[in-house]
Amino acid sequence: MKRMHVHVAVDDLPRAIGFYSALFAAEPSVAKTDYAKWMLDDPRVNFAISTRGRAIGLDHLGIQVEDKTELNEIYARLHKAGGSVVEQGQTSCCYAKSEKSWIDDPAGISWETFLTTGESTDYGDGSGERVARVAHTEACCAPQAAPALAG
Repeated sequence: MKRMHVHVAVDDLPRAIGFYSALFAAEPSVAKTDYAKWMLDDPRVNFAISTRGRAIGLDHLGIQVEDKTELNEIYARLHKAGGSVVEQGQTSCCYAKSEKSWIDDPAGISWETFLTTGESTDYGDGSGERVARVAHTEACCAPQAAPALAG
């Protein structure tokens, strides 16, 4: 069964964890110094927050699947939806290993579709998202852009 994914950028992680833990009546299933995630069954959602230098607010949406069959099904849906599908493949992001693809909806909101295959000891360096989503800087794992030098 598929699970909705929502990722929100926050500026005060402890405060946000307190808020969402009360809202969901559950503690996060993953809690790091820069990231927290709730895997909820009611509603069925993978809800994540992070302080990764992104603009505060909605970072991206997604659909998490449970097996390769569902992943193939959702990939077919991406192509049917139209737009540019970026097939990232295997990557480490958000303290997890996964296979994923990205697309932007007509409003410009980034959507990721992914199958989690294991845990990762670090958040990820953003190299996978940076390569896969060069034109889409909204990806959660992409590092913050360096400031331009005055010249």
